[in-house]
Amino acid sequence: MNSNINSSFLNDKRVFEQYFLSNSFISQENFKDSMATVQSMLLERFGSLDKSYSGESILTLQDRIKQMINSSSSKSVNKVIDEVGEVIVQHSININHPLCIAHLHCPPLLSSIIAEVIIGVMNQSMDSWDQSGTATLVEQELIQWFCKKYQLGNLADGIFTSGGTQSNFMGILLARDNAAKKLFNWSIAKQGLPPQAHRFRIICSKDAHFSVIQSARLLGLGEQSVVEIPIDENQHLTASAVEKYFNILTQQDLLPIAIVCTAGTTDLGSISPLQELGRCAKRLDIWFHIDAAFGGALLFSQTHRSKLIGIELADSLTIDFHKLFFQSISCGIFLLKNNAHFDLMKINVDYLNPESNAEVGLPDLVSKSIQTTRRFDALKIYMSLQVHGEVLLGEIIDYLIKLTANAAKLIASSPDFELATPPIINTLVFRYIPSNIPNNKKNGYWYNYNSINDQVRLELLKTGQAVIGFTKFHKQSYLKFTLMNPMTNLSDIKGLLSKIRELPLNE
Repeated sequence: MNSNINSSFLNDKRVFEQYFLSNSFISQENFKDSMATVQSMLLERFGSLDKSYSGESILTLQDRIKQMINSSSSKSVNKVIDEVGEVIVQHSININHPLCIAHLHCPPLLSSIIAEVIIGVMNQSMDSWDQSGTATLVEQELIQWFCKKYQLGNLADGIFTSGGTQSNFMGILLARDNAAKKLFNWSIAKQGLPPQAHRFRIICSKDAHFSVIQSARLLGLGEQSVVEIPIDENQHLTASAVEKYFNILTQQDLLPIAIVCTAGTTDLGSISPLQELGRCAKRLDIWFHIDAAFGGALLFSQTHRSKLIGIELADSLTIDFHKLFFQSISCGIFLLKNNAHFDLMKINVDYLNPESNAEVGLPDLVSKSIQTTRRFDALKIYMSLQVHGEVLLGEIIDYLIKLTANAAKLIASSPDFELATPPIINTLVFRYIPSNIPNNKKNGYWYNYNSINDQVRLELLKTGQAVIGFTKFHKQSYLKFTLMNPMTNLSDIKGLLSKIRELPLNE
C-alpha cells in the first residue's frame, strides 16, 4: 500500500514539475523555450515600436481584452505569449520612445530588466531571513551604502519600498508617532491616537506631493492636519515662511510635528533650500522629512549635486530609483537618520520574526517595513551600479538636464509658445498660444488657450504621435515635457513642437 502511494506521488510530481523551474530536464527545456519566445515577442512587439502609443481606441482594446479574459479554452504557453504581444504589449504606452515624455517614468536600464528576470525566478520574500537569505544581506548593505552617500550618520538605516508614496507615508507615520512619544509619552502603537492628535500639524509647501495629504488621511490625522504654505517667487519653501506659520499655529494651540520639504517637485522640479530648512527644523525641534523621490538622483551628477546640500539634515528621506536612477518599476528606499525610530513601528510575530532570531543574528527586515511580502528590488540597483557605476548614471542625468535647458530656450524663443518658468531639473512646463486664435479672458481664466492646450495633449495621445504631460500653473492649463529618456534629442523636441502647430484644434 505504501509503495503505491509513493509511486502515485512520484508520478504526480513528474506531471507537476513541467510547470515550475526545477532541476528536471523537461522543466528546464520548457523554461528555455518560453524565455526565447518571450524575448522574440518583446523585441518584435515592443522593442521595434516606432510610436509612443499605437493610437488604437480604448473601446477596441477593451473588447479584445474582454474576449481574451473570458475565453474558456486552454492554450499553450507560446500561444498566450503571442496574444499578449499582439494585444497587450503592442498597444501599451511605449516608455522607450523619445516622445513618451509625460511623466517621471523612465526607460529602464538593461541591467535592471535582467535583474527583474532573476528576481522573478528566485521569488525571494524580503520579510524574513528564512525566505530571502543572501537577498537580505544585499538589501542591508545597499541601504548602508546609500545612507553614507547621503551622509546621514552612523545611526542611519532604511528599507526598500515601492516608491515615493510609501516612503513619504513612512516618514509621516514615524514623525507622528515620535511626536506623541516625545510630547505626551504616548505610544500610538499600543494606545492608538492620543487625545491631542487633532492638534497635530504637518507643514509643507502648496506644491508638495499629494501623498502628504494622503498619508495624513490614512494615519487618522485628516486633511486638516496638513498646512500648505505659500512658496516664494523661486517656487521654494523658505525657512522664514515656515517659522512664520509655525508661530501662527502654536499661537492657535496647535502642534506642528513635521516639516515636509520637496527636493524636486513633480511639475517644476523645484528644490527648496534644504540646508536652511533643516536648520530651521532643528531650531523648532520638529521632524524634518525630505521627499527627494525625484531630485535625490542629483547626488550622482558632477554638475548639479550641490542642489542637494543639506539633505544630510533629514530625519527621514525618500528616494526613488524608478525615476532618474533608471530602474524598472517599482524601486525606492526610505532612509532614517536614527535607526531607533524604527522601534516605533516594530512588531514581532512568532511564526515570522520571533525575537529569538535577532538574538542569534538572523536579520528579519519586516520589522522596518509596512509591507510583509516584499520583492528583492535591491538587486536591480545593485546590478546597475555594478555594471554602469555612478559616473555613467551621473552623465545620463547631466545630459537630460542640459537637453531640458536647450529645449526651454527653444520654447522661450518661439512666439507661439510660452514657458511657465525656467527648468530646474528635467521637466518643462509651457503652453501653446497660437497667434491666429483669439483668446478670451473671463474671471482671470483664458478660456481659448486652456481649451487648446487640453486638446493638444489628447490629440497627440489618441493619434500616437507623442505622450506628453498636462498640469495647471496659476490655475491655467499648461503642457509638460518630462525628459527622462537619454535617447531623446533636441531635434525630437523641435519636431514635436512642429507637430503641435499642425494639429487640427477647435477654438
